[in-house]
Amino acid sequence: MEKVTVSLRDRSYPIYIGADVLPAIGELCRPFGFSGRGVLITNSVVAPLYGPLVLSSLEAVGIALTLLEVPDGEEFKNLQVAGTLYERLLPLGLDRRSPIVALGGGVIGDLAGFVAATFMRGLPLIHAPTSLLAQVDSSIGGKVGVNLPQAKNMVGAFYQPQLVVSDVCLLRTLPPKEFHAGLAEVVKYGVIADKAFFEWLETHLPSVLERKEDAVIHMVETSCRIKAAVVERDERDEGVRAVLNFGHTVGHALEATTGYRQLTHGEAVAIGMVAAARISCQMGLCGEELPQRLQHVIERIGLPTALPVPPENLIEAIGYDKKLRDNLTYFVLTKDFGDVTVAPILDPIGALQNLS
Repeated sequence: MEKVTVSLRDRSYPIYIGADVLPAIGELCRPFGFSGRGVLITNSVVAPLYGPLVLSSLEAVGIALTLLEVPDGEEFKNLQVAGTLYERLLPLGLDRRSPIVALGGGVIGDLAGFVAATFMRGLPLIHAPTSLLAQVDSSIGGKVGVNLPQAKNMVGAFYQPQLVVSDVCLLRTLPPKEFHAGLAEVVKYGVIADKAFFEWLETHLPSVLERKEDAVIHMVETSCRIKAAVVERDERDEGVRAVLNFGHTVGHALEATTGYRQLTHGEAVAIGMVAAARISCQMGLCGEELPQRLQHVIERIGLPTALPVPPENLIEAIGYDKKLRDNLTYFVLTKDFGDVTVAPILDPIGALQNLS
């Protein structure tokens, strides 16, 4: 079992990564002194697969969890579902040391994390991510929230977990579409922070796609270390953490514009990364090789690279982007693998139209 620590002074926490580590989640929670009651929030797909395992592991260390199940899908990450969860938590007799365990992918992590951050003004949060996207990205860094119909993650908070338990064996049950979508965030880390990791991914992609255990553990651990290092420098997204938004300005706009149903998050980000790299090339920040190599890797994974809607359809959603400052939309742009910058694009729709 590997351990990555996110060092944030009194909000520091460990990320445990390995094969068959989920059965140990109870023992990993023991040192935190949680109350004897808690809540397990998961969805209708994950609950029958791993719910009993988590319930029994926590029960073995004296923590009785009540399982609360929500429907599966990004469209259910909203204030209405959060409100339903608050009402279901109210009669359970929880106290301020009662943990909320988020068992699921990025949607469950964001939703359960938002509920943990706001119910009783904050309950301890434990992430048990079951998707690749959640293991390498959304469970790390403390961003929790819900969507509005017009824009993704517009209501939320910064709320760090107590610990994260990432069992790579859970990835074996993921449908290929979901596993491939999670790889978009992995590719992102190589582009924004670590050229050697991008080159490793180019070389080892067949082993990754076959979900070979050693390759997957290395990939998840390296991704966690990269994200942890960024979060440690900028916990509340006031500066360098913006580089983690590479591909997300267009990606989030695509998700909102298509109603959170047409594209997975990873598919939308893949398209957004290629668009950002091509814009970077147009602006003279990088050579043509970078967007070509990036697009090639994304296509090898099986993810889309072209906008599925006309650029002008994205005007409203891009206007809601949280990186908007002084009425300017900021893109993460590439100078080289491992070297990016954040800069305003005066006419983002025009820039996207020029890519067509």
